[in-house]
Amino acid sequence: MAKKNNPNNPIAAAANKMKAAPVSNNTAEVKAAEVTEIKEVKAEAKAEAPKAEAKKAEEPKKETAKKAPAKRTAAKDIKTSVVVQFAGKEVTEKDLIAAVKKAYTKKGNKVGDIKTIEIYVKPEESAAYYVVNGVGADDYKIEL
Repeated sequence: MAKKNNPNNPIAAAANKMKAAPVSNNTAEVKAAEVTEIKEVKAEAKAEAPKAEAKKAEEPKKETAKKAPAKRTAAKDIKTSVVVQFAGKEVTEKDLIAAVKKAYTKKGNKVGDIKTIEIYVKPEESAAYYVVNGVGADDYKIEL
């Protein structure tokens, strides 16, 4: 808080001027004197305001880049079904996946280790070849 006797304080300066002003019984003179002093105080305050703004302008502004929140599109759950029909036989996608899991575990692996499954159906051979986690071989084969 500024001290009352500080000459740089515009309120203190106005108060000092009021103390030094002669006392008059004429209210019109008193009001005119008050109005001029108020105008002087406001002018002094306005003169100091650009200095404060200049100090604020000198301070580096921190720009915060706000990212717009990612818009999520409502994906509709589409029920899909794949059925392969050939030579009087019919095999569904679910049947193929179950057969791959069964064959993979017979080779000594765990179903929990499976991250990806790729199935290649070859109706002319009546077989499907599979790749699990990017690994496949000739013996990764299911008879349909």
